[in-house]
Parts: sequence; structure tokens; C-alpha cells
Amino acid sequence: QVQLVESGGGLVQAGGSQRLSCAASGRTFRSYVMGWFRQAPGKEREFVAAISGPNGITDYAASVEGRFTISRDNAKSAGDLQMNSLKAEDTAIYYCAAGRYMSSLSTNYDYWGQGTQVTVSS
Repeated sequence: QVQLVESGGGLVQAGGSQRLSCAASGRTFRSYVMGWFRQAPGKEREFVAAISGPNGITDYAASVEGRFTISRDNAKSAGDLQMNSLKAEDTAIYYCAAGRYMSSLSTNYDYWGQGTQVTVSS
């Protein structure tokens, strides 16, 4: 069982930066892939980024590649999503998730946080 808690959301101006954090419970965190997803009003939840457990292999959605950076610290059972050059279309609720496999599909993730709102003003 893994419990996830996100933090760091808020209001930011377009072009600015924001860092989201995800704190995980459980000593098995290092064996899980950590992913970030987001959901904007009226839209489906979409993949943002993922990072594997043992070796830190990363994957990004095309819409955020080059602007967002995912990282993790297995010793602290935590991970971050650094978001730069934010755009209005990045506005969404951001969710941290944990799963067994690298995947951009939300159905492949077993555990989810409650989400944190990120609002980018233009």
C-alpha cells in the first residue's frame, strides 16, 4: 500500500515556474514508478511525466517536454515536478500516482494522491 500527498500548487503567472512535490508513505516506494497526471476542467485526465523507481528513467508528454522536469528521492520517499515556462493551458489539477510499470495510461497506476490545483494566469 502506498499513500501519496501532493503539495506546491497555487497561482502563477504565465512564463513563471512552480514546483510540485509528492510525499509517499511505505518503504516500497523505490520499487514503484512515479507519475504525474493532470486534469483540466471539462477534459480527461492526461499524462504529464513519469520516472522509474530504481534507475530514474524518465518520460514526458510532448506538451511539457523541455519545460517540466520530474525527479525523485527514494531515500525520502518523495518526488518533485519542476514546471518552468508555464502557460495558461497548463492550468489543471495535478495528481501524483504510483504504479508498477512505466506508462502514460492512468489505468496502469495503482495509487493516487488527492491532487493539487495549479492555475496559470495569462
